[in-house]
Amino acid sequence: MILSCQNISKAFGDQPVLRNVSFHIEEYDKAAIVGINGAGKTTLLRIIVGEQTADEGVISLAKGKTLGYLAQNQDVNSENTIYDELLSVKSDIIEMERKIRQIELSMKQATDSHLDALMETYTRLTHAFELANGYAYKSEITGVLKGLGFLEEEFSKQISTLSGGQKTRIALGRLLLLKPDLIILDEPTNHLDLNSISWLETYLLNYKGAVLIVSHDRYFLDRITGKIIEIDQTKAASFTGNYSAYAVKKEQLRTAALNAYLKQQQEIKHQEEVIEKLKSFNREKSIRRAESREKMLSKIEVLDKPTEARTDIHMTLTPRCVSGNDVLHIEGLAKSFGKQELFSNIGMDIKRGEHVAIIGDNGTGKTTILKIINNLLSADAGTITLGTNVHIGYYDQEHHVLHMEKTLFEEISDAYPYLNNTEIRSTLAAFLFTGEDVYKRIADLSGGERGRVSLAKLMLSESNFLILDEPTNHLDITSKEILEDALNAYEGTVLYVSHDRYFINRTALRILDLSDGRLTSYLGNYDYYLEKKATFNEVASSQENSFKKEAVPSETKLDWQAQKELQAKARKRENDLRRCEEAITSLEEQLSETEATMSQPDVATDVAKLQELTKRQQDLNEKLLPLYEQWELLLNE
Repeated sequence: MILSCQNISKAFGDQPVLRNVSFHIEEYDKAAIVGINGAGKTTLLRIIVGEQTADEGVISLAKGKTLGYLAQNQDVNSENTIYDELLSVKSDIIEMERKIRQIELSMKQATDSHLDALMETYTRLTHAFELANGYAYKSEITGVLKGLGFLEEEFSKQISTLSGGQKTRIALGRLLLLKPDLIILDEPTNHLDLNSISWLETYLLNYKGAVLIVSHDRYFLDRITGKIIEIDQTKAASFTGNYSAYAVKKEQLRTAALNAYLKQQQEIKHQEEVIEKLKSFNREKSIRRAESREKMLSKIEVLDKPTEARTDIHMTLTPRCVSGNDVLHIEGLAKSFGKQELFSNIGMDIKRGEHVAIIGDNGTGKTTILKIINNLLSADAGTITLGTNVHIGYYDQEHHVLHMEKTLFEEISDAYPYLNNTEIRSTLAAFLFTGEDVYKRIADLSGGERGRVSLAKLMLSESNFLILDEPTNHLDITSKEILEDALNAYEGTVLYVSHDRYFINRTALRILDLSDGRLTSYLGNYDYYLEKKATFNEVASSQENSFKKEAVPSETKLDWQAQKELQAKARKRENDLRRCEEAITSLEEQLSETEATMSQPDVATDVAKLQELTKRQQDLNEKLLPLYEQWELLLNE
């Protein structure tokens, strides 16, 4: 066991956050702490690493073990470059390397009496250097930086010029290179794109130590974790398995607890009715029996009613009217910022009822496309056409649709003046804003709270085309599930940008992958996209090997071309197969008609007619034979 938490309790004022929380982490555990926003997950991490003190309880780290902690936001103050900042982690290896080089020089001039001692030191140092991965530490640093999404040309950038998200990635890189026995990560995927998240998953899965994570990324938790520690109503419970296994077990336990509660309530009610009936007899024996039952009833440990599943936000999305079948048509769209071209000549068609996700690395222009559609940015080229009766509802991750100077109440009442005070308060209460909260200014809200206000406005909009930019940012898992259910029940059209792979898997029917300035469509959810992209990459690789002697486009362009060629080949096969089947059907119908005619009594006695029909029968059979062979070949391609 590497970490033990025993009976940890913490309160802020008279508000308990954690109560008698106990769990342990074994040496190679990959564990996650889950719970709704405000459950105390980050507080628990801070207590474990010593940034806060518990009111009660004991935290024990195994003797000689080390831990490293990554908070949600890291302000790395350094004048180093990105590369030098991570290189500083390897200062002990660099010093060891310096000593080894120094001994090598000394050995050239050493006398026999000193040479043995130098050789002994040299052997010891080189062995330690090898154990510390000294011969590959520069490659390791480069691999971590690239894995976290930094380009080689960015390695020389100064830390002081980076954004908050980039600084957090630097802090994560430092932590991974330090290799503590226990890594503790608070929302590590917040500032990573899909490729970087996938890289981090693989890194942590192969990590030779323990990992403890707080995250709302359910896909990430499914891939990484083998243990879930749930914080619910100040208490903790541990579950074996990944997030999906936990969710199933949690629902089973909640159902069992609810059944036990209802059964006990039924028994209590029955006993109270019997007691009342016994007392109504007003006889000495019946009263004694009633008192005896009352005494037994008072000793029962009454079960608490289990909390209802997913009741924190109530969300229903209803289109105001039905749009035409063609919702959105984009053709020849291009956008650059200065000399940086994001994309050019891209297009898409969205049909009524489709749920489409745009995915891609950070900085490829996903949000820019949404802003252009919503007239928040102008395109350099291209046309955007909305279909008949299309009404857009826009969720902006930067919340530009909100007015910072207004209160929550004003934000809703000004946007929807036909609502009365009760309706406005009810809407805000559905998104957890009650009492005096409704008079808070938008500017004073957290990112998560602003997200909930934007969702409240979206719910009221009655739009039939929802355009959402990172809608799950700042939402806890429970709120994400509510939003997923609302979108899945929504009869309108949805186009969104998201890094949340679990969310995409549950809500997307089509994926648009934006990479290298181009959009590639995949009909299916995120898992289907991964499967098909791997297939396309194999085809691209095969083609690259076949034509390696010729001048070929760049690898990324080749991937895109291979995808197009594979799609074109599949379409051609389907068309050829359809035409072949149609030809076979036509010939077989003609053959059946010919044979039916030949069997007629008047034809059977007409030698000339019979010879003509027999010749026709032979011709049809001769035409059918190669078609059957062609059909079998097409079917087996």
